[in-house]
Amino acid sequence: MQAPVTQLYENTWAIEDRGVRIFVLEGTERAMVVDTGMTGLDIRTLAGGLTPLPLFLVNTHADMDHVAGNGAFDSFYMHPAEAAAYHHGPIGTGKITPVYEGTAFVLGNRVVKVLHIPGHTPGSISLLDVGHRSLIGGDPIQEDGGIYMFGPYRDMEAYVLWLEHVWEFEAEYDFIYPSHAKMPVSKNIIPKLIEGARAILAGTVEGVPGEMHGHPILTYDIGVSRFFCDRQIFCGEK
Repeated sequence: MQAPVTQLYENTWAIEDRGVRIFVLEGTERAMVVDTGMTGLDIRTLAGGLTPLPLFLVNTHADMDHVAGNGAFDSFYMHPAEAAAYHHGPIGTGKITPVYEGTAFVLGNRVVKVLHIPGHTPGSISLLDVGHRSLIGGDPIQEDGGIYMFGPYRDMEAYVLWLEHVWEFEAEYDFIYPSHAKMPVSKNIIPKLIEGARAILAGTVEGVPGEMHGHPILTYDIGVSRFFCDRQIFCGEK
């Protein structure tokens, strides 16, 4: 299966898989694959066409649209807070090697550090590409997108706290490459997302009732993005 590939910056590519992105970061000794998409693409072959170096996989979280191609890897890196969701999901194969806040992947001449951003899921992570001052943001940071905050394991209050934590590192990155929607986005999207999420929790943003994937939701439009929330459970009024 063919998938559009875009070079983002030096030795860095995005593979588009029906609305979600897979990233490939090449160093001088090995290359990192970030997520495996939603349709079961042959990621090893696709990434191998971009770099001849040995590949290893890091998952930003265990939602199905990020792990569908994980079966191509015997082992991969993931925050352990995602293990239950992953092993009870439709893929569930492979050995999880745990990563935590501050874990550093050395690709040779390139270092990529883990930042933990729970809320969207308990073990959601972003990846700080140190030398290129860029953040591979995952799902929690989006502009003109839809951030899922409904279903098991989602928590808006945790999302706000940890997005504030990621903002503490803002001097170390300039641009963010999200897994969905617009790319790249300015790091200044983060204070706007924090402000909007706080307003939802305070009940000052009106949610619009609807349904998504058979689940009753409220959609909160904060201008820069939208949050899809359980009806009056995790977001806003209770």
